[in-house]
Amino acid sequence: MNKINAHTFHIPVMGLAYTIDSPIRVAQYGISSVISITDDEVIEKMRAFYSEKFEQPYQEITQKFHDYRAERITHYLNLVDTIVKEKFENFKNELAESKTSLENYIAMLPNKSDLKKGLQGFIDDGITIKETIKSYLEQHLAPGDIDVNIMTKVDKDNFDKNDQLPVEFNDAHAALRGFANSNLTSSVVLSAGMNPRLYSYFENFKDFFPDFNSDLKKKIILKVSDFRSAMIQGNFLAKKGLWVSEYRIESGLNCGGHAFATDGYLMGPILEEFKEKKNQLVQSAHDLLVKALGQKEMPVPEKPLALKITAQGGVGTAEEHEFLLENYNLDSIGWGSPFLLVPEATSLDNETRALLANAKEDDFYLSNISPLGVPFNSVRGTSNEYWKQKRIDENNAGSSCPKRLLALSKEHDDKGLCMASKKYQDIKLEELEAKKDDISSNEFDKIKNKITEKACLCVGLVNAAYLENDIKIKGQQQGIVICPGPNLAYFDTEISLADMVKHIYGNASVMTDANRPNVFVKELRMYVEYLRNEISEYTNELSSGQIKKWNSFKNNLLEGINYYQNLFDTTEFFKNEKTKIQNQIKQYQLELHEIEIPSLVLA
Repeated sequence: MNKINAHTFHIPVMGLAYTIDSPIRVAQYGISSVISITDDEVIEKMRAFYSEKFEQPYQEITQKFHDYRAERITHYLNLVDTIVKEKFENFKNELAESKTSLENYIAMLPNKSDLKKGLQGFIDDGITIKETIKSYLEQHLAPGDIDVNIMTKVDKDNFDKNDQLPVEFNDAHAALRGFANSNLTSSVVLSAGMNPRLYSYFENFKDFFPDFNSDLKKKIILKVSDFRSAMIQGNFLAKKGLWVSEYRIESGLNCGGHAFATDGYLMGPILEEFKEKKNQLVQSAHDLLVKALGQKEMPVPEKPLALKITAQGGVGTAEEHEFLLENYNLDSIGWGSPFLLVPEATSLDNETRALLANAKEDDFYLSNISPLGVPFNSVRGTSNEYWKQKRIDENNAGSSCPKRLLALSKEHDDKGLCMASKKYQDIKLEELEAKKDDISSNEFDKIKNKITEKACLCVGLVNAAYLENDIKIKGQQQGIVICPGPNLAYFDTEISLADMVKHIYGNASVMTDANRPNVFVKELRMYVEYLRNEISEYTNELSSGQIKKWNSFKNNLLEGINYYQNLFDTTEFFKNEKTKIQNQIKQYQLELHEIEIPSLVLA
C-alpha cells in the first residue's frame, strides 16, 4: 500500500473546543487535525450531539461512573473514528463517480503532490471507469489523522469527597488513558512542558511501544520551543522504551493560545538547529530505546523509527509555507488561527467569527487572563470581557468555577483553587483590602486588576462550540474566550475550506492586507516589544540574576538578527519583499540596541 499524505499542512489544537470536532469536518479530505481532550464535559456533550446526528447508539456516561473522565474520552474518540471512516468511504465513492468532485479535490491538493499528478492523469486521459479510480484511491488516499492534545501541566489531583484519588485519576493521566484505550491509530500531542509523572504513565499502555514489525499503533508528538528541550524530553521517554515520532516546533510568541516565550531564541535559528542536528536527536533516542526495550524483553527495532519535524505559529502565505518545508526539510506546517474563519473546519459561533474577521492588528494582544499565570493570546471585544467586567463593577468578581480544570493553586485550599474563581479572588481581595492604607491608590488598583483580570477559560473556551451546535449552556454567564494568534489580523473575511487550502498552496489568495510582515519579521518585532515591556513593567527588586537573564535575551535576539540578515541575503525565496524585509530587520536591530538593560547600583 503506497498511501500518500495528501497534505503538507495540519490544523493544530485550538482552545478546548475550537477543534473538538475538526476531524469529523475535514479528515475525509486527508487533512489532519488535533482534538483537545482536556475537558471531558464538552467531550460528552459533543458525543451526544454527534451520536444523534449520525444515528449512532448513545448512552450517557455520568460522573457516577467509576472512571467517567477516561471513559467519556474513549467513547468520543471511538465515535469520531467511526464517523470519519464512514465519511471517508463516502468521499472516495463521490470522487470515483463525479468528475466535478474529482476536479474540485485535485484543485485542493499541493501542486507537487504525487496524488494530485496521479488523479489529474485520469482526467487528462479521459478515464471515467469508476472501479479504476476507486482502486487508485484505495491504494493512495488515507484520511487525515485524528490526533489529540494533552496540556501536561493541567493535571490536577482529584478527590472522592475528601479522599484524594490515586494519581492515575489526575486530569491529564485520565485523559491519556482515555486516548490509549480508544480504537484510534494516531498520535497524542503533549504541550506545555515536561511532566515526568505523566510521561512515566505511558509505560502502562502497549500501543505506545513498537510491535514486531516496528510499527506504533499510537504515537507521541512533543510540542517544543527549542532543540535542547526536545533532546531532554525525547531521551527521557526513550529510556522508558518510548519513541517520540514528531517534534512540533511552535513559535514562542507568534502563536495562538498560551504564549511560552523563549529566552530570546527566534524561530529561524531554532529550525536551523533542528535541521543540523536531527540525526543526533534520532541516534541518541534510538540507542536509549534499544537498551530499554531489550531490558523490558519487548520487540526491538533494528533501525531508528521515523521521526518528523514540523513547525507552526504565524505562517500566513503559500511562499512562507513552501520556504519552511524546503529550507528546513520539514514534514508539515501547522496552520491554526486562519482556520477559525473557516466554518467547515472549526467549531465557532457566528458572532465571534465576525469579531475575528473584523479585528485589526491592534486588537490582538498578549493578556494576563489565564489562571495558569502564562501570557495568553487575546482579542479585544469578546463577550467574556463584557461579562467579566460587569461582575467586577458589581463587586462580584470571579467565576463560580464549575469545572475546576485549572484549580491548581494550593495556597489557600489543599484541593486546589483556580485563580479565576470567586473563592480565590475573594480571599485575595480581602488580603488587599487589609493593606489598603499602606500602599498608594495607584498600586492598589494595579494589584486589584491583577487579581480580577483572570478569566474562566474552562467555560469561556467551550461556549462557542455549544452556541454553534445549539447545545444548552447552563450556569453563570461567561461569554466566549478565544485565543487566536496575532497572524489572524491579516485575514478579514469568512473563508471556505477549499479557498483556505488553495491559499496555503498558492492557488488562491484569501489575504487582503498587503502590509503583513514576513512570519520571521513579525515574531522578531514581538520579541523586541516583549523585552521592552518586561523591563519597563518590572516591579520586583532588581537582582543580578534578572539582569543576566535580560542580557542573555537581548544577545540571543541579536544573534537571531545576524542569522536572518544572512538568510535573507542568500535565500531564493521572498524576492519581491527582500529589500523591505531586510530594512525591517535592520530597524528592529536598531531598536534592540536602544533598549537599555538596567544595572545594579551598589549602595
